[in-house]
Amino acid sequence: MAFESLEKLEENIGYKFKDISLLKLAVTHSSYVHERVMNKIQCNERIEFLGDAVLEAVSSEFLYNTYPDKQEGELTKLRASLVCESALAVCAKEIKLPQFLVLGVGEDKGGGRYRDSVTSDAFEAVIGAIFIDGGFDEAKTFIKRYVLNDIEHKTLFHDSKSILQEYSQANFKKPVTYEILTESGPEHDKTFVAQVVIGDFIGCKGQGHSKKAAEQNAAYETLLHLKNTNEGK
Repeated sequence: MAFESLEKLEENIGYKFKDISLLKLAVTHSSYVHERVMNKIQCNERIEFLGDAVLEAVSSEFLYNTYPDKQEGELTKLRASLVCESALAVCAKEIKLPQFLVLGVGEDKGGGRYRDSVTSDAFEAVIGAIFIDGGFDEAKTFIKRYVLNDIEHKTLFHDSKSILQEYSQANFKKPVTYEILTESGPEHDKTFVAQVVIGDFIGCKGQGHSKKAAEQNAAYETLLHLKNTNEGK
């Protein structure tokens, strides 16, 4: 892992570390440590645990102040949509985090570099690293910039299947179904393409590394299409 690559990651996240070893720790996956028979505390799991707690505190405070009329249940649901695995994986891609991850050979060959569970954990680890290195305010700035932005679309994406189901019942009077059009790639790293079908209406396609992810993406793209065209009303 070249130091220059971490300098590039610092540019991507907009934060300069005083202790670069914290960022190295944040991008080091347990598979790398395991393959080299290193001490397990040299992977990013502990610092991810810290980052998760900081993320919850910052997002809770932000939502509490931003939505004074929402009840506890609504705030909890909204927070879940912003900090769930799939949402954080999107944030990780925004700062190009996957290309900086240090993985074991097997994990990397198995597609781990772009797996949501791996990238979202690493993103939380970066939050933890910034918190240790620069304090709460710096971590808060990072979270507000990359997580607590574009809330409407992130919420729509997280709840896309249920929102589309409600829309379909109200406007089409029919349930939403999903067709898996294609399935490709090796067993450990498959790619699925799904399509929304509502009666005679053929919705958008979506792609993902699981059938569920492909369906979610198809639902999200269909919602955006319906929102833009008011089709089905």
